[in-house]
Amino acid sequence: MDPDDVWRTIDAERTSLADLLEDLSPAEWRTASLCDAWRVGDVAVHLTQAHMGLGAALVGAVRAGGSFDRMIRDSALRAAPLPPAECARRLRAMVGSRRTAPFITPLEPLIDVLVHGQDITVPLGRTRPVPPAAAAAAAQRVWDTGFPFRARRRLRGFRLTATDADWAVGSGLPVEGPIAALLLLATGREAGLDRLSGEGAAELSARRHGDSLRSSR
Repeated sequence: MDPDDVWRTIDAERTSLADLLEDLSPAEWRTASLCDAWRVGDVAVHLTQAHMGLGAALVGAVRAGGSFDRMIRDSALRAAPLPPAECARRLRAMVGSRRTAPFITPLEPLIDVLVHGQDITVPLGRTRPVPPAAAAAAAQRVWDTGFPFRARRRLRGFRLTATDADWAVGSGLPVEGPIAALLLLATGREAGLDRLSGEGAAELSARRHGDSLRSSR
């Protein structure tokens, strides 16, 4: 995807996420998300913080003792609670903006909106379609960039192949399925395993009660 396509997808995802947040009940807002120790409302707040400036990021990093995952989580929790309507308003205000947090490419906010949309909807039993081409671009970025997901290290010995997009990485035991599920797997979410097939998927499912794949992002 070229940068314009990436940003158009981010805009569309932010708009639809804003609509989704306004439709959530109070009980859904408090439901545990796919992110470890994050509720749905915490994920929603995090999505509104994509424009965090360098100064705020540095302060957050110091407070978190240098832990990236802790900085991201703490930033969201300090901003909470924000009501769904306010989170939706802030997301809509970001539509059309090309601003990013320091040191990242447009692919990072793309990963955020695609994955966190699933973090919110999967535990709620809601269906949220993921655009295959965009998910493939996001998954490739996750695979190519070691930090913070370390997908290549965690999934060494497996061959991931999408059945609905032109995307395949790794070598070893086959893991096949929709790119949305593979993106969840690459970012450390167990929830995508049930939608995957192949000898590798069976092996990963057998491991799921051992070393957890869950992510704090």
